[in-house]
Order: sequence, then structure tokens, then C-alpha cells
Amino acid sequence: MDQLQFDDATKKELASFLEREQAHARVNDSIRNLTGMCWDKCITSTPGSRFARGEESCLSNCVERFLDTSIYIVTQVQRQQQQLLQAQGDS
Repeated sequence: MDQLQFDDATKKELASFLEREQAHARVNDSIRNLTGMCWDKCITSTPGSRFARGEESCLSNCVERFLDTSIYIVTQVQRQQQQLLQAQGDS
């Protein structure tokens, strides 16, 4: 099979695309982990039609922390992407 040859611009575009996809995967992984953590921490009985009062409060607090953490993660990923784009522009 022939090897594909890419010019420098295409290589940079592919590298940038891969970095964005990896960042997206990291965010999704963090969301999955935090969601599981909140559930495991807060839900202590078999859920019925409603959560128990303590479970509802725990989930609410955990979700608030989850949102704070998600915003922080997204901000950091965006900062890394900007740095990557600037580094590519400087080369």
C-alpha cells in the first residue's frame, strides 16, 4: 500500500484536529467520572419514584461542584488550544 504524503500545512491541520479530539475525549472522560462519582457518593438506596431528601441535597451540591469543575476544565482546554495555535503560528 502506498504511503500518504502530506504537505506541512496539512500535517499542522491534522495535528490540530487530533489535539482538539483528544481534548474533547478528556472532557468527556472527566464528565463520565464525575457523574459516576456523584451517583456513587449520593445514592445510598435503590432509587424509587423520588430521591430521598438527603440524596437530593447531595446530588444538588455534587452537580454544582461538577459544573464548577466542568467550566474550569473547558477553560483550561481552551487555553491549551490557544497556546497550541499560537505555537503553530510562530513556527
